Amino acid sequence: MKTTAIPLTRLELPSRSHLATRLPHFITLMKPRVMVLAVFTALVGLTIAPGHLDPLLGSVAIVAIAAGAGAAGVLNMWYDADIDAAMTRTAMRPIPRGKVSRLEALVFGLVLAGGAVAALGIALNVKAAALLAFAIFFYVVVYTVWLKRSTPQNIVIGGAAGALPPVIGWAAATGDIGLEPLILFLIIFLWTPPHFWALSLNRADEYARAGVPMLPVVAGRDATTRQIFIYSVLLVPVSVLPWALGFAGALYGAAAAVCGAILVALAAQLSREADRHAAHRLFAFSILYLFVLFAALLASNSNQWPTTLSTRAVATVGSTQAASPPSQVRTARSPARVRVDEV
Repeated sequence: MKTTAIPLTRLELPSRSHLATRLPHFITLMKPRVMVLAVFTALVGLTIAPGHLDPLLGSVAIVAIAAGAGAAGVLNMWYDADIDAAMTRTAMRPIPRGKVSRLEALVFGLVLAGGAVAALGIALNVKAAALLAFAIFFYVVVYTVWLKRSTPQNIVIGGAAGALPPVIGWAAATGDIGLEPLILFLIIFLWTPPHFWALSLNRADEYARAGVPMLPVVAGRDATTRQIFIYSVLLVPVSVLPWALGFAGALYGAAAAVCGAILVALAAQLSREADRHAAHRLFAFSILYLFVLFAALLASNSNQWPTTLSTRAVATVGSTQAASPPSQVRTARSPARVRVDEV
């Protein structure tokens, strides 16, 4: 019986050049710019936490949180491929362009999410891993699948997922959740609506065409600018709390006050003018605002934890040390010392 040899070319795996060509598309799916901001806030939470985490474990925690944030972005783009294709701002993303299939994106996102949560749980602790898993679930299922297409309050409620990274970083370092990271959570939570609503003001027509009930589409421009102003005003006193409670120094307090005043002024200007330029200025500054606030927190951490805030966290680090090998966790001193060069 005569057999036909199958050409070797049919059995060849994708070439390296082909994989290298597709790699940038998978990176784009992870929303790297959003991921960087999330990772930075997580790094601040991890670094200012009481005690001292082994640098290797700290690196693993940051990589895992980055992978988790990236996985959430991938799964968001997987589910929202139809919306992305209908909007000018997102039409050039990999799935609408056909560079990555929806199935590939789904598998990539699930594998990335599972690996990130497992790595954080195995290398650090279960509480941090559970928080990361919850953040991914909340962003993908609660925000992307449910809220985004059903309510103009999607950004307000869904913003909880984006506010969790500093809490995850703190939990990775201490194995606990203290008042300090919850305040950082609240800062990002209140920052999110002005940030995204300022963006959506100039994209209201696109959101309407895609069927997404963003606030400017449902309530109009005036109501949206009014809500932006309210949230901006509420954010100012909350942003000052780290300094007022003593776990950030005067540099942070000054940065929070100055940046908060600028944010409120831009929000007030947007309420009066409500034009495209005013909305874009507020959106652009909001990104700088969050970065400056957390950079100042990192740089000005007072190195002395108030007893009322830090007792439980320091005790947790101590108990974690007792339960873990010396090579993994060690308490440097109490209060913890944080230096800028540790970033």
